[in-house]
Amino acid sequence: MKNDMKADIAVATVSGKAYYLIISELRKRSLPFVSLTPFEPVPTDIKVVITTEGEKQLINHDKVLVYTKGADLEALMVKVLQTIRGKEGYSRIVVGVDPGEVLGLAILGDGKVIEAENCFSVEETSKKINNAIKNLGNASSTSISVKVGDGVPAYKEELLKALDDVLPEGIILESVGEAGTSRFLDQSIHRRGPRDIASAIRIAGRNGHSFQRRKKDESNS
Repeated sequence: MKNDMKADIAVATVSGKAYYLIISELRKRSLPFVSLTPFEPVPTDIKVVITTEGEKQLINHDKVLVYTKGADLEALMVKVLQTIRGKEGYSRIVVGVDPGEVLGLAILGDGKVIEAENCFSVEETSKKINNAIKNLGNASSTSISVKVGDGVPAYKEELLKALDDVLPEGIILESVGEAGTSRFLDQSIHRRGPRDIASAIRIAGRNGHSFQRRKKDESNS
């Protein structure tokens, strides 16, 4: 099976559960893929193959990523994206959040969207941001900032405080003006969920006002 777009990814496994979990994550990110068995030859234009530990030795390709039972699939997807883009890591990570009853979340690595989804609570959002940052590598060698839209002040303040509690000290938190982030979006993006995500991407691209980290204050006291 192959998606309509050109595929850089192959999923090569006969494990039904592993296959289902892997392709669900790929589809969630709109990443086209080719489905193979481990015994089939890998097309020459494939940049990375995802398989299981027991089937890895059957794959003839120089870029093979392994899914293991219970593994963090978000971390695996980060490695997939880095591989197909030819990157070992990112020099700059920016997270944009459009807060509200439904929160739009966008994570950008060196200007390109890595993750984009909706969350349904401040707790879920802060947990996803924290996990994503952990998966993206060494924070000491990467510039990381989280930008939260100010359109709904109560949600903004609650989220910034939650992020201040869970994120490492070196990560910059910002409050960003939302004027125009939703108003001038493509009119085809009419449903609330996609609009939240599109607004989060725009928020990630704006300059904001720094939120004073309590962790930094405590470490200096």
